[in-house]
Amino acid sequence: MTRDEVLAEASRLINGDRARDYGDASESFARLAALWSAVLGAPVAAHQVALCLLQLKVSRLCVTPTHADSWADAIGYLALGAEVAGREEEST
Repeated sequence: MTRDEVLAEASRLINGDRARDYGDASESFARLAALWSAVLGAPVAAHQVALCLLQLKVSRLCVTPTHADSWADAIGYLALGAEVAGREEEST
C-alpha cells in the first residue's frame, strides 16, 4: 500500500464501520481506561489507551511487517489518541 492508501484506509476504519459498531472513540477509550485502571490498580487516562493499543499494533508489526491492516490500525489509534487527548485537555 502507498502512504495515501494507508492513510485513507485508517480514515475509513475509524470513521466508518468501527465508529458505528463501537460508538464514539472518546467514550470507548474512557471506558477501557476505567477497566484497565481497576485491573492495574493505577490510573489510566483515555489517551493512554490509544498509546497502549498502538503498542499492540507495533508488537504485531515486529512479527509481520507486511500486514497492511496493522499499519492502518496504528495510524487510526494515533489519530484517535490525538483527538481524545485534545478532549481531555479541554475538560480540565
